[in-house]
Amino acid sequence: MNSAARPSPIAWLIAPAGLLFVLFFVLPFGVMTAMSFFSGNPVTNPNAFLTTRHYERFIFDPAGIFHDALWSTLRIGLITTVIALLIGYPLAHWMARMQSRLGHALVLMAVIAPMLTGIVVRTFAWMTILQDKGVINTTLMQWGLIEKPLPLMYNEFGTIVALVHIYVPFMVLTLTGVIGRIDERLEQAARSLGAGRVRAFAEVTLPLSLPGILAGSLLVFALSISAYVTPSLMGGTDVLTLPMLIAQQVGTSFNPNFAGALGVILLLVSLAIVIAYNRILARLAGGQGMA
Repeated sequence: MNSAARPSPIAWLIAPAGLLFVLFFVLPFGVMTAMSFFSGNPVTNPNAFLTTRHYERFIFDPAGIFHDALWSTLRIGLITTVIALLIGYPLAHWMARMQSRLGHALVLMAVIAPMLTGIVVRTFAWMTILQDKGVINTTLMQWGLIEKPLPLMYNEFGTIVALVHIYVPFMVLTLTGVIGRIDERLEQAARSLGAGRVRAFAEVTLPLSLPGILAGSLLVFALSISAYVTPSLMGGTDVLTLPMLIAQQVGTSFNPNFAGALGVILLLVSLAIVIAYNRILARLAGGQGMA
C-alpha cells in the first residue's frame, strides 16, 4: 500500500515543468482574468467592485479602435503564418531529404543562426534595410528606378517582412522533424505506380506532413499575434496591434484592468481560430489523430 502511494519517478520528472507552468502561465493568467472583472485593483483599493464594463467597452467600441487593433493583430498573424509556411515548407523538405550530413548540418546552422541574435537587433537590421534612406530605397534611387522612396516601413508590409524573417526558423525546424520521419519509399512506391512527382507529393508527403504544418503554423501564429517589439518599431503609428494597445493601457493609461480584458479577449479569439484550424486540417487528413 505504501509503495503504491509513493509518486512514480515520472511524476517527479514532470513536477518541475508542471510547477513552472502553473507559476508562469496559469497563475498570471488567472490574476489577469480576475483583474479584468474588477473596477480597480482590489488589493490596493477596497472599494473596487465586480464589473463587466471593461468587456463592454471593447464590445461597444464607438470609435472602432479596439476592433481595428484586434483585426490588425489577427491579419498580421495570419499573413505571417502563411508566408512562413510557404517559405519554410520547401526548405524543410529539402533539409529532410538531404543525403549529405555535412550539407544538412550547414543548412541547419544557417537556419538556427538568426535565432542566436536578439529580436530587437534583427528588427533594427530590417529598419536599416527598409527605411526611406535604407539599403533598398537608396540603391533603387541611385539606379534611377524610382524618384522617391518606396513605403517599405512604418506599415503592415514592413512589420510582416520582419516577423516572417524572425519566425521562419520555428516553422522550418518543426516541419523538418515531421517530414524526416516520412518514409521515402512511400513516394517511390507512388511514383512506381505511375504518379508524377507533383501528384506523389500532393497525395503522399503533404497529407502525412499535416501534423507538422499544424504545429508549425500554430507556433508561428501564436508568436506573431503576441509580438510587441517588432510591430512597435516597424509599424510606427500606422500599425496598432492588441499587444501594443495592452502596453499602452498599462504603461500610459494606467488601466491594468482593461489591459487584462484585452488579453483575455485576444486569447479567446486565438483559441477559437486554433480550434477551427485544427478541425479543418483534421478533415483534410481524414481525422487520423488530428482531432
